[in-house]
Amino acid sequence: MLAEVEAWAAEFERLCERISPRFARPEVRRRVAGFLRGLLGEVERKNGWQLRDDVRAYVVEHLGDPGGVLVVDETGFLKKGNKSAGVQRQYSGTAGRIENCQVGVFLTYASPKGRALVDRELYLPKEWAADAARRAEGHVPEQVGFHTKPQLAQQMLARAVDAGVPAGWVTADEVYGGDARLRAFLEERDLAYVLAVKATQPLWAQAAQGPAEVPACELIAGLPARAWRRLSAGDGAKGPRVYDWARVGLTRPGWPGRGFWLLARRRLSDGELAFYACFGPARTTLAELVRVAGTRWAVEECFQAGKGQVGLDHYQVRRYDAWYRHTSLAMAAQGFLAAVRAQTGRAGAGGG
Repeated sequence: MLAEVEAWAAEFERLCERISPRFARPEVRRRVAGFLRGLLGEVERKNGWQLRDDVRAYVVEHLGDPGGVLVVDETGFLKKGNKSAGVQRQYSGTAGRIENCQVGVFLTYASPKGRALVDRELYLPKEWAADAARRAEGHVPEQVGFHTKPQLAQQMLARAVDAGVPAGWVTADEVYGGDARLRAFLEERDLAYVLAVKATQPLWAQAAQGPAEVPACELIAGLPARAWRRLSAGDGAKGPRVYDWARVGLTRPGWPGRGFWLLARRRLSDGELAFYACFGPARTTLAELVRVAGTRWAVEECFQAGKGQVGLDHYQVRRYDAWYRHTSLAMAAQGFLAAVRAQTGRAGAGGG
């Protein structure tokens, strides 16, 4: 046990050494190290641009794998006032309803070795982006305008690809899967994806009169029983996540060696359906698509670890840039926990 603790301490020092060049003054570097120790400590509340690149590189160094998956999702940060950058009444997945909150869009890296947050963007609603007085009060840079959540996701994915992050797939929920421009971006970058879409999402398929856009639910409706296979999408808190799965080929000429599919998931208890638009190597198996679809839960584990263990949501800053500093350092702390777990052979998003 002592050797394990000493190894953790040595790994923490290596993390501090990696990010220290981002802070010019020695006293600031010492405060940052102390801040990280505080985030990793067992206190009830925890309260820090280029750091992003250090965090991403650190996570890849410890968790990198050619079969890695990049997962996009958002999370809400509940607020009481109206001064924090980007705060307003808006839907929060954290609360499951409309709340007064900030919303951050995050990119998670998941591999067999573990999972950790590697990038983040603060969502700035249209009302905020157009309000000069609020922008000035929140110290929002002039060059920052309104971007949809899929556009923020595209920015983070582009940075990950340009940095050489080893990833074979991208997955995300309906907010991102329903955005045709994001899907086109991934196709142009040859980034395979499994993206959740609505039942009404039109997709190109071979119809009776030739290629046509057909709603996802209609493409699945006529499948025979033999088209469905019972597969696990990975382990959850209560054991394997088992569903019935099926896929239908889509029509997208001009993509040699690549395939497009609609993937459907059917819940065993009540038959509820979920749908995914998919793109990837032509020989991709159904089981591989299911594996990637199941990896989307990794981001929820990261949010739980980030908020529950390293204070991702424990901040009282209002400025736009201060939000990025705090989330970046919280991501560094969560990445450290994931790296320690990987070193001890326990893949996951955080430490016990």
